[in-house]
Amino acid sequence: MPMIRLTVPTGALTEEGGATVQRDLATVLMRWEGAPDTAFFRAQAWSYLNVLPEGAQTTAEDDAPRFLVEVTVPQGALSERRKNGLVRDATKTVLSAAGLAPDDALRVWVLVHEHPDRAWGAGGAAVRSADLVALTQRSTDQAGA
Repeated sequence: MPMIRLTVPTGALTEEGGATVQRDLATVLMRWEGAPDTAFFRAQAWSYLNVLPEGAQTTAEDDAPRFLVEVTVPQGALSERRKNGLVRDATKTVLSAAGLAPDDALRVWVLVHEHPDRAWGAGGAAVRSADLVALTQRSTDQAGA
């Protein structure tokens, strides 16, 4: 169930960044979640790009673009170390896609949403974290065989 969603104001990404940021963020998420790099798991790492219309984002101070990254994972899938790595790498990915410097890192917020067992479903059934762990293990075993 790894899912990542980036919300950006219109025109905030470079042309190249806009073309690659979704897959780049999905790759960051998979790496920190520890998912095997297989076609099956890449197809399950959903990435959304929400582009806000002009004027839809501001602060009390200025109109410089801000970026919101929302990550949804099963509860317990990310240790504190993995969360920190995910937040760091997602921030770097967004800054790069927007052509911004590391000094602009506070303009990128990353929210990690953890869903408990059976609080989400796929394929018409509620899913448990244990099911995902078993699926990951089978995929890893098959890749190593």
